Amino acid sequence: MIDAYAERWALITGASSGIGKKFAQKLASRGMHLVLAARRQDLMRQLADDLFTRHGTKCEIIETDLSKPGQAKQLVDEIGSRNITIELLVNSAGFAVVADIESIDADRVQQMLQLNVSALTDLTYRLLPGMLERRHGAIINIASLAGFQPVAYMGSYAASKAYVLHFSEALWSEARDYGVTVMALCPGVTRTPFFEVAEVPAWLKKRRAQDPEVVVRKALKALEKRRQYIVPGWKNYLTSLAVRLGSRKTVVTESMKYFRPKRKKNKPDD
Repeated sequence: MIDAYAERWALITGASSGIGKKFAQKLASRGMHLVLAARRQDLMRQLADDLFTRHGTKCEIIETDLSKPGQAKQLVDEIGSRNITIELLVNSAGFAVVADIESIDADRVQQMLQLNVSALTDLTYRLLPGMLERRHGAIINIASLAGFQPVAYMGSYAASKAYVLHFSEALWSEARDYGVTVMALCPGVTRTPFFEVAEVPAWLKKRRAQDPEVVVRKALKALEKRRQYIVPGWKNYLTSLAVRLGSRKTVVTESMKYFRPKRKKNKPDD
């Protein structure tokens, strides 16, 4: 399937680092041209220069902060103004908020939901109709292993990824008869800057962490098979199934052992 994308365009959000950057590298190696969308223009420029040197890839760079309302529409409008037709959308931009209920930053949670849910949904619905009309194209929405269960101390994040998983699977069922695939990618712990931003417990960053190269390779292979979702790694896949065997109370209380944030010491008064 992916070979048919040569000389066509992919839009990758969160393209400046992590899984988004790895998608850019992999897709460029397969002949795609890229629209890179993220907040850090300098990192995208470095990536674009490297991809052009290695693969002759055309890259359009659009600096945007999708955690702000209305930015998804502006991004699509800007792409249209450059006469680019998107064949593959990779919704990779996202972040997590990890905190106990006593110290949670409500404004930060709203930013996260805007990015993880609202912007992803907006981009999907704005680009999907053209794919359906052309009867080819694909969308990869980055969900998470956390989307299969409630997770203490990151409840809003896990809920946002459950939304992405269910949303993507529902669209997969509707779009497949049009030759379009919508797929949810549900990685577990992956070696990316994501965990630094989230400030998760240090041990979790190292626990069974997958290389983003492996995650993206498995995702593209699953896309070729027109899968509705993929959990990279057999241990992660078994985990996604295991949570269905325990009671919901057991599953969520067990998660408290793994995701409890480290409490910050109060600073003395000046």
